[in-house]
Amino acid sequence: MPPTSTLAAPPRTKGSEFAPLLRLAKERGLLGRRAGYYIRTITFNALALAVTWAGVLVLGGSWWVLLLAVPLAVLCGRTAFIGHDAGHQQIARRRGVNRVLGLVHGDLLLGMGYGWWNDKHNRHHANPNHVGKDPDVEVGALVWSRAQAVQREGFARFLAKHQARLFFPMLLLEGFALKVATVQDLRRRPPRDRAVEAVLLAAHLAGYVALLLTAMPVGTAVVFAVLHHALFGLHLGCSFAPNHKGMAMPEDDGQRWGHLRRQVLTSRDVRGGRATDWFLGGLNYQIEHHLFPSMPRPHLRLVQPLVREHCQRLGVPYAEAGLMESYAQALRHMHAVGAPLRGA
Repeated sequence: MPPTSTLAAPPRTKGSEFAPLLRLAKERGLLGRRAGYYIRTITFNALALAVTWAGVLVLGGSWWVLLLAVPLAVLCGRTAFIGHDAGHQQIARRRGVNRVLGLVHGDLLLGMGYGWWNDKHNRHHANPNHVGKDPDVEVGALVWSRAQAVQREGFARFLAKHQARLFFPMLLLEGFALKVATVQDLRRRPPRDRAVEAVLLAAHLAGYVALLLTAMPVGTAVVFAVLHHALFGLHLGCSFAPNHKGMAMPEDDGQRWGHLRRQVLTSRDVRGGRATDWFLGGLNYQIEHHLFPSMPRPHLRLVQPLVREHCQRLGVPYAEAGLMESYAQALRHMHAVGAPLRGA
């Protein structure tokens, strides 16, 4: 597989390719809010978190408490998905309500900046996989094109050279990296937003530390916190990795893609049943989510057949893969990106 799949600009068509699909989704009521679904989801998640933390307080005197880092990491992933949906205005009609839900689930419950993530994620949605515009394919610990790879030096070059085999181990650091990025971004927030988020982040830190130190000795608390954040980062990374890696990467050369092709050609769906939907937080319907970012999560599987059929009529490739194959495709792409360095 080539390291990037840069496609030629699509042929011009009369009218919008997306408009008929949007009209059909509206006619089916798929853009309407699902208050009941989200009330149940948020309530269950909050209760499950409370029960898990109660278990931590009960078992804190034993090393068996470390086993609870696993469900806590998974539930924190559920919390992040709720914050994600709030950021896309999927939950409530009023923007202010979504913002409060995002701040509570992001800053207060996770210690992850809602404002920072929302800005970054919206730029990703506007130009997915677009080199020079999508922050998710900027040069960081990993690189996403050979042009980025050959510019790396020192230890960064070593990482780029072996990034495919290091990818999943590096995800164990993602939970910590998200919090570092949140703190670094605070100074760039507008003053009022900065104050609100700083208070919520401080409350999260104080509550998290207090719970751990109340429940267990300091040494156990440190191990629990490290394990919890490592598993949380791994879970989030495994949820986002299949979505775009190895798909088309438009270069910043003035190509103009319509909304439908810009979103479909750069995204991949992951096949699976309800368990996959739950584990990936609905992000397995990545094509549909990118086409309809404000569509409630439970409607994504309902709109999928409409999107697939519409793409087939237009002759637009629609990418789907099983979960394991989606990871394999992403890893093959990362391996190919580092090929020039391994041959050097």
